[in-house]
Amino acid sequence: MAVPILKQGDILIASIQAALSDQDLLQLKDDLAYQVGRYRSSGVVIDVSALDVLDSFATRTLRAVAETTKLRGARTVLVGIQPDVAMAMVQLGLALGGIDTALDLEEGLEELARLTAKDPARGD
Repeated sequence: MAVPILKQGDILIASIQAALSDQDLLQLKDDLAYQVGRYRSSGVVIDVSALDVLDSFATRTLRAVAETTKLRGARTVLVGIQPDVAMAMVQLGLALGGIDTALDLEEGLEELARLTAKDPARGD
């Protein structure tokens, strides 16, 4: 199942609406890396609010998405992690590394604005 990726200004928004297969997650990583370059995006928001679980592969892949998009010039913020998902991730020792997170899309967009305004690599 392809994940829809919306363009809002120079931000890409990917909203994961259902559990994805490993192949779907890898395709999302590739699609976001491509579209960041195509649209010269400064930020990516990945909304996982519809998910009731994030397994180790999904967690590693989301970290890879953030690292890949950063190398392409965009910051990534993960939004909408449900409380039960967060607790399960902590209990299982799954870490998101340096991925920025926010409660919802609105806060995620605010966080991206803050991050990109201060990012010296962008020449600001």
